[in-house]
Amino acid sequence: MNSRLDSLHPYPFEKLRRLLADTQAPEGLTPIDLSIGEPKHPTPPLVIDTMKAALDGLASYPPTKGSPELRRVMAEWIGRRYHMPAPDPDMQVLPVQGSREALFAFAQVVVDAGPEAVVICPNPFYQIYEGAGLLAGAQIWYLNSDAQRDHGYDWDAIPENVLQKCQLLYVCSPGNPTGKVLDMEDWRKLFELSDRHDFVIAADECYSEIYFDEAAPPLGALEAAWQLGRQDFRRLISFSSLSKRSSLPGLRSGYVAGDASLLERFLLYRTYHGSAMSLVTAKASVAAWSDEAHVVENRQMYRRKLDAVLPLLASALDVPKPQAAFFLWAGTPYDDTAFVRDLYAATGVTTLPGSFLAREAHGINPGRQRIRIALVAPQAQCEEAARRIVEFCSSSSFRNPK
Repeated sequence: MNSRLDSLHPYPFEKLRRLLADTQAPEGLTPIDLSIGEPKHPTPPLVIDTMKAALDGLASYPPTKGSPELRRVMAEWIGRRYHMPAPDPDMQVLPVQGSREALFAFAQVVVDAGPEAVVICPNPFYQIYEGAGLLAGAQIWYLNSDAQRDHGYDWDAIPENVLQKCQLLYVCSPGNPTGKVLDMEDWRKLFELSDRHDFVIAADECYSEIYFDEAAPPLGALEAAWQLGRQDFRRLISFSSLSKRSSLPGLRSGYVAGDASLLERFLLYRTYHGSAMSLVTAKASVAAWSDEAHVVENRQMYRRKLDAVLPLLASALDVPKPQAAFFLWAGTPYDDTAFVRDLYAATGVTTLPGSFLAREAHGINPGRQRIRIALVAPQAQCEEAARRIVEFCSSSSFRNPK
């Protein structure tokens, strides 16, 4: 048995189930779950129709490299979205079965296991980064988000000896759970550190298409690299998917794009890994990446929910407006785990303790006394949940927590 499995932490939602195991929602109130970031908007009809028409693709083994048509469409979308020439669809783009599996598998390719191997990941974070690094045989160094920097990062706080050992650095922009978007100066600094210390950057951009100003989409990793003269995308790979962009979490479809030399090695790994995308899924993905109308509509639904919910919650909690994504990263007046438990018992609303999304590092857990609220349910449910949270925050149980 792989002894590295013992180093893995329980997943946040398993911890949440344990936390609420002995707590009951009040009778007469329909529970509302805002804990998990699973999109609930309707599946785009064009994707369903395309998938139905492509079912004969089940008769063939799919190529590990993905269909040429899909790689071309993905490359063209990247070029349009990030205002740059399309990357080479044969060398710089690779379809994957959702960003989650790719983010995990990529570490197995990049990390040369050993006591000196280090993977840097943001804190709080998507737990796949941590698990990928640990199972690849690396130590994890956590870079805490800083509330004084609008939940950004002090890249200069990473010790020199950590940077010297770093083989892979994960970033997430827009961030989960904070919604923080890295700006050009962040990328400039990251590229400088990568050049100096020869580590790879894995840019998780699965929330890139959930933003609130149609005229100001978030800056992308490949876009920043191109603007800074790094047209070869050296030591940089971007990860994205259709799960959030197109409300297709069940399709398991995404891409990795960037440094051709890294993708060549990743493709070799995947040849053995057995993770080729079904031709049926590929056809449906072509339809989704080729259409922007449903994506604009998707953003509008999130924008309406944010505009309705944020003023309500802001009357009771410290809830900054996120730059992007569909999470609210709200402060709590007492321990976040106790708050989530008390809130569920009083209102039937489930949120996720911020401390479950972070680790104790450098003397603090940057998720402590925060909760993540995922605005994925229908708008009426999100508004009802917000009203219940406000009522709870004015109740005696809130003022006198156990």
